[in-house]
Parts: sequence; C-alpha cells; structure tokens
Amino acid sequence: MTGCGTALRATGTACLLAVAILLAPGGDRAAAQPLDKAAAIAMRGAPALPPGFTSLAYANPDAPKGGRLTLSLLGTFDSLNPFIVKGTSPAVLRGMVTESLMARSLDEPFTLYPLLARAVSTDETRSFVEFALDPAARFSDGSALTSADVLFSFSLMRDMGRPNHRLYYGKVTKAEAPDAHTVRFTFAEPDPELPLIMGLMPVFSAQAIDRTRFEETTLTPLLGSGPYKVSQLNAGASLTLERNPDYWGRNVAFNRGLYNFDRLDFVYFRDANSEFEAFRKGLIDARFETDPGRWETAYDFPAVRSGEVVRETIPTGIPKPYSAFVFNTRRPPLNDIRVRRALIELFDFEWLDRSFYHGLYRRTGSFFEGSVLSSIGRPANGLERKLLAPFPGSVVPDVLAGTYRPPVSDGSGRDRTHLKAALDLLEQSGFVLRKGALVNAASGRPLALELMVVTRDQERLALAWQAQLKRAGITLNVRYVDAVQFDTRRQAYDFDLMPYAWSQSLSPGNEQAFYFGAAAADTPGSRNYMGAKAPAIDATIAALIAARDEAGYVAAARALDRVLISGAYAVPLFHTPGQWLARWTHIARPERASLYGTLPETWWRVPGK
Repeated sequence: MTGCGTALRATGTACLLAVAILLAPGGDRAAAQPLDKAAAIAMRGAPALPPGFTSLAYANPDAPKGGRLTLSLLGTFDSLNPFIVKGTSPAVLRGMVTESLMARSLDEPFTLYPLLARAVSTDETRSFVEFALDPAARFSDGSALTSADVLFSFSLMRDMGRPNHRLYYGKVTKAEAPDAHTVRFTFAEPDPELPLIMGLMPVFSAQAIDRTRFEETTLTPLLGSGPYKVSQLNAGASLTLERNPDYWGRNVAFNRGLYNFDRLDFVYFRDANSEFEAFRKGLIDARFETDPGRWETAYDFPAVRSGEVVRETIPTGIPKPYSAFVFNTRRPPLNDIRVRRALIELFDFEWLDRSFYHGLYRRTGSFFEGSVLSSIGRPANGLERKLLAPFPGSVVPDVLAGTYRPPVSDGSGRDRTHLKAALDLLEQSGFVLRKGALVNAASGRPLALELMVVTRDQERLALAWQAQLKRAGITLNVRYVDAVQFDTRRQAYDFDLMPYAWSQSLSPGNEQAFYFGAAAADTPGSRNYMGAKAPAIDATIAALIAARDEAGYVAAARALDRVLISGAYAVPLFHTPGQWLARWTHIARPERASLYGTLPETWWRVPGK
C-alpha cells in the first residue's frame, strides 16, 4: 500500500500474521486462530509501538496548542470532495476533516493503530477483518459514529468512489454489522493487505450525505469526524480549517502532539514564483521547496540573514518519488517501445542538472529508488527469475543483471553517442531524417509530440528538452495549461506526454494495480497514465500482494521494478536528496522526523511569536 499524501512503516518475516500481541517471543507465529481485538496490525512483522503507547515518536506530545498556520498550494480547487473522480479538491481534507477506521504510522512500512476503531481482528490467512469501533467516536456535529455509518461508507466508496476504492472494496463479498460498534468484512479470497486497506477506509455520516448526488462536485463541506472543520473558503483561491474544540479524538494516543494549530489557512497560487514571493514577505509560514535553483540562490533575503527564516534539508527513509515525463502508449508512435527508448536517450540529465539545477539533483532510475525494493545495482536472484520466466523478453538483459542505469551523457548538451543511438532506434521504427526533420518513411509525416505542463518550472525543463530533441529532428510542442485543464486531460488520458511523480511506500501492494495494472489502463481516473498493459506487470503485482515472507515480497517488488523499467514507459527525471523546508521561526517542528520527513500536522506555533 502506498504513501499517505503530501503532508499529511519494523519489518519481519511473518507476512500473514503481523499483530504484536499475538506474536510469540522470538518472532514465531501464534497458533492459527482469530486475532481477538488486537491493538494494531502490520502488513509484515510486528507493530513497532506496543499496546498502550502514549504518542508517536515523530510527534511532540507536549507541543503547545493554538495559533494559526498558513501554507501555500499550487493550482486551484473546484470541489470539497476528494473521494470522487470529478473535480479538483484540496488533499488536506483527507485526515484533517474526514477520518478512517485506523491511522497509519509514518515510521513503519505499513502499520495501523487505533483511531475510529480501537481494535482489529483477523485470522491467519486474512480472509476477513473485524473492527471494534470506539463508542466515543463522534462526527463534528456531535452525532454518534456507528457501524451503520461504516457500512454506508463502504458501499458508497465501492460504488461511487475513485477507481482505486472501487477496486479494493470490490474484493469484499460480505459486509455486516453484528452490533452498533462492530463491523466485519469477508473477502472473496484471503489477502494479506486487504485488512489494512479496509482499516484506511474513510468514514462518512450516513445521515449527512445524499448518495444520489455524491459523485457531483460540491463546495459544501463533507461532515467528518476529524480534528478540523471547514470554516471559510474562497472558491479556488483559499480554504480555512478551524479546529473542532469538541473533537472526540483529541486524547487518542495516536493524535497526541498532532493537530496543534487552532486554524489552518491554505492559500492557492497559480505559479511557484508568486508562491515564493508570498513566503518571502511573511504571508506564508513555511514551504517545501522543489526548485534547486531557487533553493540555491533565492533564499538570500533579510529574514534569512537575520535568522527569522531557517532552511533545512530533512532526510527521508522511503523510496524516492519516481518523477518522469510519462509517455501515453495508447497513442502512436509512442506505442512503439523503440521510439520511447530513443526519446529517453535524448534527455541529457547531466547537462540539465549542471546548467539549471546547480548540480543538486540525483537521477532517478528505479520506481523504488533508494530502497531495498529497487532493482538498480542488484542482479535478479532465483526468486525473481522464477517469477519472470513465463514472460521471456519482458526484462532487458542489463536490467535483469542489475547493471542498468538511465543514459549518462558527457554533459555537453550535444552528446553524439546518445544522438546516434536514438537515431538508430528511430530508423528501426520507420523514421528517417529529411532536411533536418524526422519523418515517417512511409507517410512523410513528421515526428511531432506535445508535452503538457502545469507549472513554469515544468515548462522550463520541457523547453530545454525540446531543444535537445530538435537536434534529432523531433518536434516537441510544449503546452502550458492551467491546473483544471491539466487534471481534466490527465484523468481522461488526453495527452502525448506529461510530467508526473509516483510516490511509493516501503510496503507497496494492491495500489500497484491501480498505478500499472492492465485493468486500470482504460479506467479514467486511475494512475496508469502510460496505459501499460503487460502480463508480466500484472503477474508481479499479484506475486507482490500474495507474498508470504519478506524474501518473496522483496523479490516480487524488484521483479515489478525490472518490468516497468524495461517497458520504457517514461523519461525518468530526478529527485532531491531530502526534503527542502524553509520556515519562519515562529513555526517549530519536532527534532525527529518520520520516515516520510517532517509533517505539518506535527508542527506548532511558538508561544509569544
């Protein structure tokens, strides 16, 4: 299961049974039996926190409460429902306003702790899951949250939610409520991950939602049970959340040290330069920087020199995001892997990094870059080769051997070796150079593509690549669009190429089918933007989900990584060495960050500032 959004995992060998209080000393599994009201559940191994823990390690339980935090977001929004395909909504509503049955620790690969549900039960094969709800749980209007609301939410998301929810919840064959505070889900077949996926299900009030209109965009806030309520909004421009003084879960152990501000203001900007200027003027309290040029040169203003603003590079412990220019393989000539490989050859990272980014970026090669799940630098072992054996040719030799790296140029911006390699591939796919333009030898039509971007930083990078492609006679039209048009075209797969970054956790699972599976390729709103349809991808995802031990799990993840890399579905871009955070010093954070880095929900306002 993948990560938890932009802001707001202890592994072991027992993948089937991972509940701390039922693991025998030394890591041996308890006898096969229903797990009775366990305090937490992990995908693999035992939860790191013991029953009765008082707070998360990356939170400060003594953090002062009060004050306001103002953050910036790029783009806009036209809906306050983040659970449907239509519209663009603020991601912050998930967790802040609407809660799930259990809460995910960002210090472990995939472990859930009590929230709306105070206990969880399953069996050794994980053929079902049962949750015991906290009788104290309340929606923000004071109404009780019961099993009827959970079952309503389940059917709502199964039938009308985003494609990933419909996929996951469609695996449930029976949903029942033995009483007002117990819900039980039985699965079509055992699934080690599905109990945790059900634990992350958002819960809505059955009385407050009109099911017949749920799929419509709306600026009416959903009634949630979370720590905040929507108090103000300027459609598309700003959103204010205010802390619910009667929040039912303020004393839940998982929440201690979280949600410390009385008010959260989110201000939307159309471009990153305007966003930065607002921060520089003190209108924004903190920002995560993504532009290395700006990080290197623009933070030399008076507040930085006086110490009122601090800059930090915060290391993370999860796979680096796979940032890329994604090919839409549904469209010719991008359905030809030789064309895609040629385009990858023509991306001169070394020149771009030095010329534009002060040498601060690192090249991304793996979909699980920087983690044990990456295939980069690791030859395929026997388990991987066995998984891949039914699909000859699905992995290219250097990827199988672990020697693959994205093309490395001489850094001149005019590397002739890679230009020749690209032209050879293009010639094999039927394209020839005529009067400086690359054309289809049969039809005479030029090779022209469109790259859709949504930020000026993306546009600058795209224009630099455009110049590199021109040397090969390829026309790349860079189309700058607004956020709404970008999201609409992306969800409908109406593009040739576009920038996107897949964020991965240390516990990938069912969501990989939503990202890369064949069934998702023709499902609007999925994240299989490239349109991949490869039996080897589906097989390795199935092996990943079904893995019963750590060795099998890692082998499946690496095999999936090798197939995706070999498919040349995108031009791999680059990643930062960690989180780049700039903040005014009236905003403080815990010294210890999570595996995902520092999280705004753990910050607080310094008293008196």
